[in-house]
Amino acid sequence: MCFFSEVCRLLMFFSGRFSLVTDLSFGMRGLANYCLSCCVNTLLQTFSATWELADLLDKWEAAGVRAASSNVPLQLKKVLADMKSDLPQPSPHHDFLHCLDRNCLRLYVQHDADEVFLSILNLIQQQMDDKNLALEIHNLYKICVETYLQCLECSSVQTHTSYLLSLPLHIKEDRNSLEGCMASFFEHQELRGIDCCFCEQCGTKTPSKQGVKLLSLPRILCVHLKRFRNSHGYTRKLDCRVTFPETFDIFEILKGAFSPDFVQNDCKYTLHAVVVHSGTAMFGHYTAYVRRWVNKRWYYANDSSVKQVSWEEVKTSYGGHYRPTAYMLMYRRDSREQEQQPEFSS
Repeated sequence: MCFFSEVCRLLMFFSGRFSLVTDLSFGMRGLANYCLSCCVNTLLQTFSATWELADLLDKWEAAGVRAASSNVPLQLKKVLADMKSDLPQPSPHHDFLHCLDRNCLRLYVQHDADEVFLSILNLIQQQMDDKNLALEIHNLYKICVETYLQCLECSSVQTHTSYLLSLPLHIKEDRNSLEGCMASFFEHQELRGIDCCFCEQCGTKTPSKQGVKLLSLPRILCVHLKRFRNSHGYTRKLDCRVTFPETFDIFEILKGAFSPDFVQNDCKYTLHAVVVHSGTAMFGHYTAYVRRWVNKRWYYANDSSVKQVSWEEVKTSYGGHYRPTAYMLMYRRDSREQEQQPEFSS
């Protein structure tokens, strides 16, 4: 999805103004666009802003790992450590990209950011030899949910527990808000007529309602705004506007979406990363806004170029016709951080 990025790179090169921008004052390194890698570059910037992930990987002693060049968590650990160093050139990440290629996330191929994100998390689970640490990383993003099916005749309920690593939100083709999209996700749906389901207690198909309840929420809440639609073999992108807050309390948004078994008391979240998609479904480019935990300031990472920005600029990714659009949102649950830092933007 790097058509725009490659054009810009060539134009800057031939004009004699090609540069690799990294501001050492905030210790954040860019990532060169190698083999159409803007999607992975963007996710690496969000992982780098998720200090909890880097801390867990740092605890891992991978002495027994075989085929290190194909081991995703090991290569991710290395590249995240490199991204912390204060060096003027972009962080070296070719080994990580080739490692993904060996695990079927191919170079020179257009990828979907949410699919790559989930693939990386799943490969960490499969390839870490320390299963306790692998589980901690898994739990960092794990959203536990309970799906239910209630018979409208006898009121009996069938439930099934599962989990998500990102919350996939359907968006409408006009204006949306994150709060509205989340509320819609947890609304129950009535099943009648040909959609009736079999009720064991009634012994026949009956009208019912189905829905999803929250059992637990993760430290890092990843939201996927589903902007791509597939119809008759053609994929198109929805550029419609989706507003999202810098902070929110999920209890206030989803009052009826919690299972009786939900026990967490504090569910206030602060945004720390936004994956942005520009262009069309077939010819596009990924970039990222990340909020540095060290100084609470926002930065914009466009491959090798990194610059400080304001919250007002982050909000330009709400979208609109021919505008860059937020595609994934990363929120951190940490009330203590909010108490210490009441002002988030500058």
